[in-house]
Amino acid sequence: MGTEKIEGFQHKIGIRFQDLKLLQHALIHSSYANERRMTKEKNNERLEFLGDAVLELVSSDYLYRTYKNEPEGKLTKLRASLVCEPTLAGCARDIDLGKYIKLSKGEDMTGGRDRDSILSDAFEAVIGAIYLDQGLETAGKFIEKYLFQDVENKVLFFDAKTNLQEIVQGEGKGSLSYELIKEEGPDHQKVFTVEARIGDRVIGTGSGRSKKNAEQHAAFEAIKRYKKQAASENEDGHSCI
Repeated sequence: MGTEKIEGFQHKIGIRFQDLKLLQHALIHSSYANERRMTKEKNNERLEFLGDAVLELVSSDYLYRTYKNEPEGKLTKLRASLVCEPTLAGCARDIDLGKYIKLSKGEDMTGGRDRDSILSDAFEAVIGAIYLDQGLETAGKFIEKYLFQDVENKVLFFDAKTNLQEIVQGEGKGSLSYELIKEEGPDHQKVFTVEARIGDRVIGTGSGRSKKNAEQHAAFEAIKRYKKQAASENEDGHSCI
């Protein structure tokens, strides 16, 4: 990675590395290393392993201190929603991490820079690099800045389909289904658009890189709509969905 580009990334995340090689290492995907016949330890998988452990510790500490009255089971569920692949990929997109990752030509051409698995792994690798370079405190501040914002919505999104199903069943207004209404883009960069429906009525619409992700977004949209309307419609004695 060019000096100017890596300087730009450091500026974006607000951290200046003492050892730039650690940051460069965190951004080397296995496909790039394989294409250039590097040894396995040159890719970012070991840093990802370390970053995953740091992330689990920091997120556990945060949840323990923030949700003081919640039992272990609820804390485990909350943590799972924060450290899952889609959530971490979203955090990676917030810092434009995809454009800094070193990929093979083939991986790059097939949409690797916006693939959830690659983005989430690189985000964890960056955490690992920060930890090695500047310790747990700085790594924790990075995680707090980019992951612990809007936690309630992250948790809601993680369980959106399950939560929506429970809401629909509680309302007793019909069965919930998801309908694919549109596919756009080339095979390696498809965007799917899905509607969440009760019968023929659309209650939420969402798009994503997979049908499953699009369904999750549609369910999340339906729940947000439900929560927004719940108070006023309940006062009138009407159903919200």
